[in-house]
Amino acid sequence: MQQIHDYYTILEVTKNATAEEIKASFRKLARKYHPDVNPGNKTSEEKFKSINEAYNILSDETKRADYNRLKFNKKRYDSFSFHSQNNEQKRNFSKFKNINFNSDANKKAKTVSSLHNAQDVEAKLNISLEKAYCGGRERIRLEDGRSIEVDMPSKMISGQKIRLKNQGLNGGDLYLEILITPHAFFKLKNIDIIYEILLTPSEAILGEEITVPTIDGMVKITVPKGIQAGQKLRLANKGYFDELGQRGDQFLEINIAIPSEISEEELFLYKQIRSKEKFNPRRNKS
Repeated sequence: MQQIHDYYTILEVTKNATAEEIKASFRKLARKYHPDVNPGNKTSEEKFKSINEAYNILSDETKRADYNRLKFNKKRYDSFSFHSQNNEQKRNFSKFKNINFNSDANKKAKTVSSLHNAQDVEAKLNISLEKAYCGGRERIRLEDGRSIEVDMPSKMISGQKIRLKNQGLNGGDLYLEILITPHAFFKLKNIDIIYEILLTPSEAILGEEITVPTIDGMVKITVPKGIQAGQKLRLANKGYFDELGQRGDQFLEINIAIPSEISEEELFLYKQIRSKEKFNPRRNKS
């Protein structure tokens, strides 16, 4: 009669451990006993096999329930195993070839055969608005310590998921959920972009040609004479995109900035204007 392995002891967790606690302990032990970290060490090699076998059982709710029933109810059996439908039962190494422990280990990466039951993994990736728009090659570090390069598509949106084949556990896939971080001065409102323009009083009164940023780069616009604070100017098709590729607009919100310090000459000129101006914004409110 074969004895049931104590997978909880192997993963250094209690039988009441949560899924997150099991995952965290597995990652810690996998790094410690990985063959690339302990080249030629047979003890570490066997320990690594046991860790992966234990995690394969305890990370799956159904397998864990079956295991607990057999182990803690002390039922007798001839051989204890959790067979996949294709009846695989070899205890091999997990595919951890992408874990970056050090540069030397990566250069001498060993081909490690896969355990049964590949598992997909999900992770969140925070990126800037510009990166989401342009895409391109990006190096990212995962929670399990791996550092991988990803070819990011352009025009990504928050909540979008990117599938990376064979980058999960045991040859499963990795799904990256894209989250666009708040921008320093662009505000996303659905697929429109809001940008605040600060004008001097003279620019607002006289009108001016100015340069403003968009996610496509800098563009020149003409501010009309007499524009008011709170008004908006629209730049058509300069916004962001939805999942169908439809593009929004960029809206320029006008605000008037009052200087906190001015020169003696400027003060003199403002006094001259004040003595001659006929505009009274409070005329109809008194």
